[in-house]
Amino acid sequence: MEPTPFFVAGRPAHGAGELTVHHPYDGRTVGRTTLATAEQVEAAVAAAAEVAATAAELPAHARATALDHVSRRLAERAEEVAALITAENGKPVKWARAEVGRAVSTFRWAAEETRRFSGELQRLDTDPAATGRIALVRRVPKGPVLGITPFNFPLNLVAHKVAPAVAVGAPVLVKPAPATPLTALLLGEILAETDLPAGMFSVLPLPNDRAAELVTDPRLPVVSFTGSGPVGAAIRRAVPDKHVTLELGGNAAVLICADWAEDADLTVAAQRIATFSNYQAGQSCIAVQRVFVHEWLYDGFLPRLVAAVRELRTGDPTDPATDVGPLVSEEAARRVEAWVDEAVTAGAAVETGGRRSGATYPPTVLSGVPHTARVRAEEVFGPVLVVDRVTDDEAGFAAVNDSAYGLQAGVFTRRLDVAFAAARTLEVGGVIVGDVPSYRADQMPYGGVKGSGVGREGLRSAMDDYTDPRVTVLTGLRL
Repeated sequence: MEPTPFFVAGRPAHGAGELTVHHPYDGRTVGRTTLATAEQVEAAVAAAAEVAATAAELPAHARATALDHVSRRLAERAEEVAALITAENGKPVKWARAEVGRAVSTFRWAAEETRRFSGELQRLDTDPAATGRIALVRRVPKGPVLGITPFNFPLNLVAHKVAPAVAVGAPVLVKPAPATPLTALLLGEILAETDLPAGMFSVLPLPNDRAAELVTDPRLPVVSFTGSGPVGAAIRRAVPDKHVTLELGGNAAVLICADWAEDADLTVAAQRIATFSNYQAGQSCIAVQRVFVHEWLYDGFLPRLVAAVRELRTGDPTDPATDVGPLVSEEAARRVEAWVDEAVTAGAAVETGGRRSGATYPPTVLSGVPHTARVRAEEVFGPVLVVDRVTDDEAGFAAVNDSAYGLQAGVFTRRLDVAFAAARTLEVGGVIVGDVPSYRADQMPYGGVKGSGVGREGLRSAMDDYTDPRVTVLTGLRL
């Protein structure tokens, strides 16, 4: 098995030291690459800095054409890419195919936004002293972007760094997660097919302890990180003068309101919650983790939820019928197991699940979990649900807010006043009404508050994050 090349300034390269990728489900080797040397890292950063001015001046059609090409090629190679995601991540192939579809859309939407990214005109003659003046407000790249990406979405979360950078004309260096570099390298292969200038992109496999050299390099003024809260906090402390965007963790909550009381409604909610607590083996920052139910609905809802969770099929992620695959490693599964055991020792009840097998942890529902248990208070990042009762909507909102995180929340209601109350009250980046918090459209602003990060992704939002406004004032005009 020949090692897969990585990309330095748009060109394939091999480094020193081998990185072997194993399938989380059965441990077999699925691919190899090498680690970028210090000299190759320097070459990538230097090339990005050198090409920055040229990249910023690329015509919109050139940037959009490159993005369209990536979208089209991902669609053409969709089955190959999905199989690779499943192999290195352990994600069931049905969800890997969905991730590829989202990445196709992400690059297509970026191409469309590139064509619309024109700035705005502002009349300044609203004051007599500014008669005859008009302002053109355009956005210009801050400079090269460092994108540090996680293992759980090895394609689409890379896309959310690369696509907006290309869209605004900013060079981008990607450091993929060491557990899942191969999909990012395949994306690099597709980017290399475009006419983007040399130096516009690099994809550098590096161990996490070498990321600091990139984070602190002054030639990379923008750092976009998706990953754990402690690492994100360390990045902010390390580079207070840089523009840093952080998509961090969450322990997403759902509230089932009093009006969601029909049997059919409760069944739908149970099925949606069961699916999207477990769809990436819980390894999604907006996977459902906490469920709050009006107390008079609780006894009717809990059996439905448990039944829906038990219906999920766990097993070989290459089987299209599999709903829940392994976690990314046995170490990750052992951590989830320890957190659940800790909660049970503190008084929680296991309604279903709770027995690990290798890297696989079964979909698990817990009730009676103490507020201080880590499986409730922290991000479990595994297929575990905590269910509790609340007295009314206000108590439910307070329970959702009782968290160090604030990414997204779901509110099952059909009442418009309750929906607006939730949007007004919940301390999160997004409120999903009538569904789980796991919903995300790739063009919408996406991000959180509190421990869930700063900044927003979503194509136009990230394009704004990667750029600064520049104002040109024209004088002496008859408007």
